[in-house]
Amino acid sequence: MISKSNPLFVSFRKKIIFFAFTITLGLLSSCVTHRDLAYLKDKNENIKAFKEVELADYRLKPNDELYIQISSLDEAAASVFSKGGQDPNIVYATPYGASLMSYQIDKEGYLYLPLIGKILVKDKTISEVNVILKDSLSHILNQPLVSVKLVNRYVSVLGEVKNPGHFSYSQDKFNIYDAIGLAGDITDYGNRTKVMLIRNENGENIRINVNLNKSEILSSDYFYLRPNDIVYVVPLRKKFWGFNQFPFSLILSAITTGLLIYTIVK
Repeated sequence: MISKSNPLFVSFRKKIIFFAFTITLGLLSSCVTHRDLAYLKDKNENIKAFKEVELADYRLKPNDELYIQISSLDEAAASVFSKGGQDPNIVYATPYGASLMSYQIDKEGYLYLPLIGKILVKDKTISEVNVILKDSLSHILNQPLVSVKLVNRYVSVLGEVKNPGHFSYSQDKFNIYDAIGLAGDITDYGNRTKVMLIRNENGENIRINVNLNKSEILSSDYFYLRPNDIVYVVPLRKKFWGFNQFPFSLILSAITTGLLIYTIVK
């Protein structure tokens, strides 16, 4: 029998203890805490009101698609502008159906309509386009009524969310929590303090890091999303050692073997 004071035995025991300590430390560090999962945290919980950021009107860009409904007292003349019997109730039924019933802005920023011709709409708001169309139709139709809506309202949500994808929305104000909700919420391994927002502004793609754990996001310029925004939830470093990926069978086998050898040697 090997003595406990034997250098080989002492060295082996230290290795077993170190190995067990390392595994325990790894398991503890892989745990996701409540701090990692909570939204809208503040040191002062009495603050409940945040000033809403002013949302500027969306400026149209090339390749945007517009749903345009035109009517007048002269229904026959107004039907020239109709695409497949426009029905405002089904504009947002499906992205494909909406595209069939819309007018697309070309690469130069022009919109083409029958009888009216080409209209420069790049960098204009929906309200401004509505006024332009109504003025252009005033000498063609009898008391024209115009309704313009942006069809291509989509956002992409990627990364550590339950259902990543490309989502459409219809409301004028659509915030980042709305987008996260459409994607089924962030997983336990998503970094809520470092959510990446990618947006195209003036022909440049910009990247903004957003912290969803802080209530200041409610008054941030990036609280409301824009059409074609991309939201990417960065994974936590803990995911690498997460319970779903942790090699329990291998670790337990190694510990069992070590204990067996330790028992035999002792």
